[in-house]
Amino acid sequence: MGSSTETSIATTISNSSPPSPPQVIVSPCAACKILRRRCVEKCVLAPYFPPTEPLKFTTAHRVFGASNIIKMLQELPESQRVDAVSSMVYEANSRIRDPVYGCAGTICQLHKQVSDLQAQLAKSQAEVVNMRCQQAHLVGLLCMEMKQHSQYQQQQQQQQQPTTSTISPTSSLSSLQMQHDVDDFLFNTITTDSSSPDNSFDGLISGDGNLGSEWESLW
Repeated sequence: MGSSTETSIATTISNSSPPSPPQVIVSPCAACKILRRRCVEKCVLAPYFPPTEPLKFTTAHRVFGASNIIKMLQELPESQRVDAVSSMVYEANSRIRDPVYGCAGTICQLHKQVSDLQAQLAKSQAEVVNMRCQQAHLVGLLCMEMKQHSQYQQQQQQQQQPTTSTISPTSSLSSLQMQHDVDDFLFNTITTDSSSPDNSFDGLISGDGNLGSEWESLW
């Protein structure tokens, strides 16, 4: 009787106790997994080589080695370690692609591309300046042509205007000179005729004796 009572009490206690939390299994980082070593709590490589990116550590380890990677990370402050790991991975990939020049070859190619782009930019700027000069020259020729055309139109309009009846001062002077010449000619002619010996009119006026005697014989 007593044993059965103790068994039931133990069963009740075991059923009423809360379940224990599941054990959290921490996966080692990619570096420790590849190196086949135990990943400690404060592993230097764990924050930068997560277990989901094993190729990242494989590439860097192939070129630099695990000891060099750990040494470089320990010598740098934590604020610069992320950039350092990125640089190491990039340099390792460049070295694998080009074992001779590595990242230096990539830098040279980038410098060459920059130089080519600068040359193309300078050429384009020179072409733009040349086009602007040509445009300015054409605009100047067009303005000159328009000015000449307007002057020609003004001359045509002046020629097409009807002549007025007013006599210019020059024509008036020439007419007066002509009239003066005509008057002088007439005056000289009259003077010459009056002084000639064949003119009988002067004899009549002067009362020539011969003519008077002839008239007297008639009476």
